[in-house]
Amino acid sequence: MTDETSGAPAPHAPAAKGTVAVYRGATLFDGTGAPARGSTSIVIDGPVIRAVGDDAEIAADLPADALVFDLDGRFVIPGLIDSHQHIATPPDRPVAEAVLRRLVHSGVTAIRDMADDLRQVGDLARAALVGEIPGPDIRFAALMAGPGFFDDPRTHQVSQGETPGAVPWMQAVTKDTDLRIAVALARGTHASAIKVYADLDHEAVAAIAEEAHRQGVPVWAHATVFPASPGEVVAAGADSVSHVTLLAFEGTDEPLTSYKTKPKVDHERFAAGDDPRIEELFALMKRRGTVLDATAGMWASEALAGEGPEDAERAAANTALAAVLTAQAHQAGVEIATGTDYETDAGAPFPALYDELAFLVERCGMSPAQVLRSATLIGARSAGAEDVMGSVEPGKLANFVVLEDDPLRDIANLRSVTVTVKRGRRFERRDFAPAAPGAARAEAPRESGGDESTAESASATTLAATVQVTPPAPHAAAATHPVEETR
Repeated sequence: MTDETSGAPAPHAPAAKGTVAVYRGATLFDGTGAPARGSTSIVIDGPVIRAVGDDAEIAADLPADALVFDLDGRFVIPGLIDSHQHIATPPDRPVAEAVLRRLVHSGVTAIRDMADDLRQVGDLARAALVGEIPGPDIRFAALMAGPGFFDDPRTHQVSQGETPGAVPWMQAVTKDTDLRIAVALARGTHASAIKVYADLDHEAVAAIAEEAHRQGVPVWAHATVFPASPGEVVAAGADSVSHVTLLAFEGTDEPLTSYKTKPKVDHERFAAGDDPRIEELFALMKRRGTVLDATAGMWASEALAGEGPEDAERAAANTALAAVLTAQAHQAGVEIATGTDYETDAGAPFPALYDELAFLVERCGMSPAQVLRSATLIGARSAGAEDVMGSVEPGKLANFVVLEDDPLRDIANLRSVTVTVKRGRRFERRDFAPAAPGAARAEAPRESGGDESTAESASATTLAATVQVTPPAPHAAAATHPVEETR
């Protein structure tokens, strides 16, 4: 081809290979399980971490043109991962871009999108990856469910112009479905996983999981698929299960007929946190390495507050249930990932993930260190990406967050974020401005036509000439879908 162009501007592109930078003087919580350590340097080469070690040892082996950032004891943690997001139900590109912008400026370097209109999600993932827009990496799922699920209005929102259940990213599965073709079609969307959602029995869930794994695709499932119970979903081979409150259907005496006809939950049965059938389920999950995407704080959010005393009572009951079951899962040794399934208001300065992490500390008996591990290494594991992200180690992506205050002392100190480094690219928190409170959407962003070189910040001592700084964020951030999954 002789008429190739460079394509759209990519002002947020990953750092180029061969561009060496060092962040020295860090107090590093690396996500591996090791205690935080001071006087630590992180050396990155383009988008990848080259070395992590003692300041003095690293300084002796730096190239002369390395870009040096002095952190003066500031805290560094791995990039955060929200393991349950929806950014295109229904598709709304400006709103989705606003959500992604706020996430990356808040230390979130990757998300799991748990089934949406993948026509848009795929392009958002590409745009964030190459740097056309600011945002975390996006690993997304194609959905499979029984035919009865596809009159749900959300399935029409994400299949506009097509037939719900008959598109590669949202397929209705019956006993006559050729799963080899179905999984191959899902893979063709560039999906990272198959999400098993509703109205499938345990044999169907097991068959989907077997074929998906044969083709090298993880399986992310609702914790109850109806009629498949939580224990059946785990035994069938789901790599992760979502929504801790759905685990309450394990061992119920009522039939699990369909997604639309869920039996009532006996909340008193779980109040003491010692239900034996749940204990057996958690033991199975621990043996199999099944990750729990708890979305534990979801029912405590304004997104599910509803209206009137009846809604408030239901939200309070489900919040208590989520806290008890998540604490029980943690005590049983189940690995917990940190998903949200909703977003905070457009005018809020920080995303819902911060509230989820606080809920796990305050209501579920997890320490800040354990919660940060859940939000980093276990999040990466839930996304099938532990080999490239989730901890600050040589060979992994240069994804980490710089904080003024110690998050191990108080998880609320995540709000002291100053810089997010994603694939070696710096996203300065000071360049982010949330929308006016209550805003739902805004005009499309006016991004720079290319990289802009500026002077270094006061905290950076440079052996090179300039550092790239992310342009300000003009967009609103807003919830992108109604939270209805566990109602």
